[in-house]
Amino acid sequence: MSNQIAPKRPLSPHLQVYRLPLTALMSITHRLTGAALALGMLIVAGFFLAAATSEEYYDMLMRAADTVGGKAILCLWSAALYYHMCNGIRHMFWDTGMFLEKDQANRTNYAVLMVAFMLVAGTWVYAYYVN
Repeated sequence: MSNQIAPKRPLSPHLQVYRLPLTALMSITHRLTGAALALGMLIVAGFFLAAATSEEYYDMLMRAADTVGGKAILCLWSAALYYHMCNGIRHMFWDTGMFLEKDQANRTNYAVLMVAFMLVAGTWVYAYYVN
């Protein structure tokens, strides 16, 4: 046996060495936003339940939603909703065989991100400045 110490190298491919392509990251994000939307539906159900129960409960929930934390949660939920919707539409195109080439898939990555961002921004601008 040798007295040499083996260099500490990561196993390959490893996340320190290998960077996931944007398409893979968006696939993972699509699954995560789907789970977040399912959990967020509990909040939506809470709004409906509060509205059906009494004005007092509804006002209490609206006050909670009007806090910084409440608005942050609603903004993140709307971002998850729009991202999941846009990426789902892209998946429907993929199911027909469209945009499957690597360069086309990369362009649609950015299109999904851009449209989702514009929808979120438009929703919140409308919520604050039109109403």
